[in-house]
Amino acid sequence: MRVITGIAGGRKLKSPSGDGVRPTADQVKQAMFNILQFDLEGRRVLDLFAGTGQLGIEALSRGAREAVFTDSSRSSVELIRQNLSLCRLEGAGRVLKTDALSYLSRGERFDVILIDPPYDAGLYTAVLEKINSVDNLNEGGIIVCEARAGTALPEMKPPYRKLREKTYGSVKICLFTKDAV
Repeated sequence: MRVITGIAGGRKLKSPSGDGVRPTADQVKQAMFNILQFDLEGRRVLDLFAGTGQLGIEALSRGAREAVFTDSSRSSVELIRQNLSLCRLEGAGRVLKTDALSYLSRGERFDVILIDPPYDAGLYTAVLEKINSVDNLNEGGIIVCEARAGTALPEMKPPYRKLREKTYGSVKICLFTKDAV
């Protein structure tokens, strides 16, 4: 597991031991960031269910101004801090040990929200509904959901809408945006 490009490009990230965290495969991460490449510079990013922090770190490496990382696991929070330090990005990242739904309830807004929960936890609907109701995304922002291929993700209510969905082997990436009101 490594940072693909940007100021921390090529740096290897620490991986968790055991099966508790499922890092995003490099091929899927590359496809995801090819889609986001023009939407990161100077932006504020939220990495929900951050695990190792690799998605938010990739965003920071590619020019995001700030990334907030949330995870409910103490070991994941420590791993994210270590990976930010390895990439010399500690100053641009805020790491919080918290439940994703509780954090979203705070009402902070972001330009990009990365959602990659444990596949079988059944959290997609609750998280997308919470973002919709609290309104955590800035106008024109992007939500990226990573899910197991074949997983039906819910539609969002206006001004949110699905942009596209693409499958990469056993993984599906679904993008949503928020239109101007």
